[in-house]
Amino acid sequence: MYGSEFISFSLWWICPIVMFAMCFFMMRGRRGSMMCGFGSRNTNSQQISASDTALDILDKRYASGEIDKEEYEEKKRTLTESSELFQ
Repeated sequence: MYGSEFISFSLWWICPIVMFAMCFFMMRGRRGSMMCGFGSRNTNSQQISASDTALDILDKRYASGEIDKEEYEEKKRTLTESSELFQ
């Protein structure tokens, strides 16, 4: 019979190892919000937390280069003016 030699081949233990490796890489990739574990990670050290004020968030955006100096100063002026009104 053809193929019966392959079935009796004694490398059956490779299948669980391959499945374990696939699960490992897929779960590793979930932290980086990608399906596969070979993608890049979000290594931005300036994460915004819930306790940050609006000025803290603005400072972080300016420091990361997300906004330019003019926009930063305009938004900072707006935030400081509005905070003075509520005091």
